[in-house]
Amino acid sequence: MDTFLTPDRVRRLAACFFVMLLAVGCASVPDASDPDAAAEMREVNDPAEPLNRSIFEFNRTLDKAVLKPVATVYRDVVPVPVQDGLHNLLANLRAPIIIFNDLLQGELNRALTTLTRFVFNSTLGIAGLADVATEFGLERHDEDFGQTMAVWGIGEGPYIMLPVFGPSNPRDTAGIIVDFLIDPFNAWAANTDREFAPLARAGMQAVDLRSNNLDLLDDLEKSSLDFYAAIRSLYRQRRSGEISNGKGSANFPAPGLGLAPEIPEPEDVQEISGLP
Repeated sequence: MDTFLTPDRVRRLAACFFVMLLAVGCASVPDASDPDAAAEMREVNDPAEPLNRSIFEFNRTLDKAVLKPVATVYRDVVPVPVQDGLHNLLANLRAPIIIFNDLLQGELNRALTTLTRFVFNSTLGIAGLADVATEFGLERHDEDFGQTMAVWGIGEGPYIMLPVFGPSNPRDTAGIIVDFLIDPFNAWAANTDREFAPLARAGMQAVDLRSNNLDLLDDLEKSSLDFYAAIRSLYRQRRSGEISNGKGSANFPAPGLGLAPEIPEPEDVQEISGLP
């Protein structure tokens, strides 16, 4: 029987994180004699912007070639009840991670709410296919270890664009790794020789999220003078709202496989795009 948290897996994940930080650290710094450029760099906190833009374009190419077409067919062909059931199932699978981070943040009431939701939806909701907990007045919220570290006072660090996954920063990237390692679903898959299951789940999450935001992302791209900068700004705004338990998504679905189920409000898109 396989063990999920093997030293080899931990080393590989840590190595990926270290290489990412090296790339950021090797980014070019503006000429010290140009105060305007230095001030702008501090404001956007994106020292690896040329590299990030290249990764962003790679993600957009991947999105246009694979994810967007699949998500479009999924939205237009698959019956809405089936889409809703899959969305609810994927959200229910995240409950243990949310409970874990609620507890680490000292949010006992929110942890109890999520636990109750998980029990109701896993039983009365037929393994989470139906969100009966919301009908009982138990609203869903999302937490991750990146948010937990923010609550602990750990800074986000510079903005980075991850291949496939999209917008992030060192703190949130470390959070993705921790959430992956403590996820019971991933442990179950590894210990039962079903290592394909996390990949299948990630693919379903990507299609579900992208299908829910097809028109919104198209509108944002058309209305933005700089799509990369708009995504960067909107990601930070939505992430800040999630950390403060406000309304919004931690991971706005830029081209990449974001995991957040929330949809940004139209007024946020309008604000970032610079349109009246």
